[in-house]
Amino acid sequence: MIGIDARFDLDAGGGFDLISGHVPVSVGEPVRLFKMKNFAFSTFATLAALLVSVSGQAAEKDSLRARLGALPYGIIHESYVNGNWELFVMNADGSEARNLTNTPGQHEMYPQVSPDGTKVCFVADEGEGRDTVRSVHVMDVDGTNRRKLADGARQPFWHPNSHIVGYLPQEYPKWNVVDYYTRGIVFFDLETGKSEAHPNNSKLHHLYNPNFSPDGRWIVATVHAGMGLGHGILLIEARGNRIVDLKIPGCRPCLSPTGKEIAWGPGDHEIAVAPINLDADEPKVGEPRVQILDKTKKIYHVDWSPDGRFISLSRGPNGEGDISKPGTHASACEIVGVYAPGWDIYAISAERSGQWDIADLSDSEAIRLTDTGASNKESAWFRSAPKTK
Repeated sequence: MIGIDARFDLDAGGGFDLISGHVPVSVGEPVRLFKMKNFAFSTFATLAALLVSVSGQAAEKDSLRARLGALPYGIIHESYVNGNWELFVMNADGSEARNLTNTPGQHEMYPQVSPDGTKVCFVADEGEGRDTVRSVHVMDVDGTNRRKLADGARQPFWHPNSHIVGYLPQEYPKWNVVDYYTRGIVFFDLETGKSEAHPNNSKLHHLYNPNFSPDGRWIVATVHAGMGLGHGILLIEARGNRIVDLKIPGCRPCLSPTGKEIAWGPGDHEIAVAPINLDADEPKVGEPRVQILDKTKKIYHVDWSPDGRFISLSRGPNGEGDISKPGTHASACEIVGVYAPGWDIYAISAERSGQWDIADLSDSEAIRLTDTGASNKESAWFRSAPKTK
């Protein structure tokens, strides 16, 4: 609050009341009256401008971009630039984006950052068409110390201990772009260099988009045309044989950092967030707490910020790719390796419950982080080094 003295003593003969606008005037003082009225107008104009400025500064401070810019978080995502798939890294508010891989001979996609924020695993494609070979790689989050873990593998994901990488072996040797072209789960230990198959491997078929629960007990994943189901989201016991159908529609689930909520896509035009009880004898998902809708564009690839207060997603028009682009394939544009012009990464606050169309959200609740439309997909948050002033 700005305190203002509402009255000004102009001279011994009278005063100007800023509130009422009354100016005592003596006969023969028209010039003085004119000056007082101009003074009143100027004062009110100055105050109005000051209030607008203060209001604007407050709105800017409360914007989602400003809030994210103050956090020590980064985001890595895939993008198609100069005829090549690359991994880009940026601050959580979309600033200071840079190419992390810069490898014209390979196509890097599907980044997943370790829970401790030090490493990123991803897939890299070499070759074209049915001769494509997809491999799982890992490197430091700054792009150094890259190493290949496995060929004929896809969709890697991190154990909470940040030194075990799970991945899905390709179903058959010959390439296919569909996301569920997988059989089994393998765990690669970065410390020992050894691989180990899931104990229930023979029963795991046509999974995609897996990720661990924060305690490492469960793996949540989508299944399509496999394991006795047409389509569904499953909990798979990481070190056992138990499989739980969560009985929710859609795909690409992502557990929150606390493991208390799950985000996923119930359809092409919706992202939902709901409570989940992983400690119950029969784990189940509650009613959605957040529903983000988009009537015109597809929204996919949800991921959580490290503090669980925000989510990111990919958004863009429908399409089936453009195989004239090197290193790309023809399929639904949300699938890894499919060229998706017009797609960008968005950040949205997950703190307020409700249902909204993304187009109706204010800049305090949703912002576009990338603006190139260069097949920007598959965002992954991480906690970066503290920012210095």
